[in-house]
Amino acid sequence: MSGHTLMALIAALAVAWPAGAPAQSPTPVIGMLHQGPKPPALLMSAFRDGLREGGVADAATIAIEDRPANGDYDRLAALAAELVSRRVAVIAADFLPAGLAAKAATQSIPVVFLTGSDPVASGLVPSLSRPTGNVTGIAFMFTRLGAKNLELLRELVPKARVVGVLINPSNPNAEPQLDDLHAAAHALGEELVVLRATTEQEIDASFAGLAQNRVNALIISADGFLIGRQDQLVALADRYAIPTMYPLSQYVTAGGLMSYGARLAEAFRRTGIYVGRVLKGEKPADLPVLQSARFELVINLKTAKTLGLAVPPTLLALADEVIE
Repeated sequence: MSGHTLMALIAALAVAWPAGAPAQSPTPVIGMLHQGPKPPALLMSAFRDGLREGGVADAATIAIEDRPANGDYDRLAALAAELVSRRVAVIAADFLPAGLAAKAATQSIPVVFLTGSDPVASGLVPSLSRPTGNVTGIAFMFTRLGAKNLELLRELVPKARVVGVLINPSNPNAEPQLDDLHAAAHALGEELVVLRATTEQEIDASFAGLAQNRVNALIISADGFLIGRQDQLVALADRYAIPTMYPLSQYVTAGGLMSYGARLAEAFRRTGIYVGRVLKGEKPADLPVLQSARFELVINLKTAKTLGLAVPPTLLALADEVIE
């Protein structure tokens, strides 16, 4: 072989196999689209546990790119487009607005959603058993717990006849939640006062108007913007001494009175399982939407005592967790 031929062969090999190139496919990147803030470490740990169960051996180190909208739903389309342009292997979207944005952004990248809403009625999938296309996920129907929230709140605060509900009107879940609450309030003979907030200032104003509206107790609706204002909401409920029911236990851990809603760690774990299965080669269309009716009641006894409330033994017996 001549010198010129040898040099040409070396050059060709260099192009085909660059120096330092890995001998196997690069680690896939998971894009996570959040309607609210980036989830706490506990939930992300549950998600990685799910990845392992789904067959991803290196779940502890697999790359995840987070795109939190922090409750600004107008940003979700652009954030979803960023993940598509990054060519992530799969998009995990937590809650309805993020799921809808991810679905609208791509018809090729697999999307695994986690939603508290009806995924068929909201347009995420045409069928639970046969989702078709590139979208599937987990449905924890905790946005439709209005009746149960009112029942539990009434048991703890039996004299409450006017109940306020704080919603974010920009959330597509807001009206279905209100429909449920209005029906439940009518059945219980209670008056429902709707408070709307899309900014921190409007949250402050809503609490400032509680006395004027004769509100005896309050329900915080399930919403990414409101979740991102957790500390503000708990502090205001304490300042105005208003018994408040929250949609998630993290509010109660932060000092809120009581919550009834999804077991989010379980929801994130199951989402991780589906993401893992997709990364291992399964198609979303072959993975039916999983449903769960497991919810948890959490009560903060210290906060109840501060509010002068005696928690009935029947309610304590129902609680999944009691914070002393």
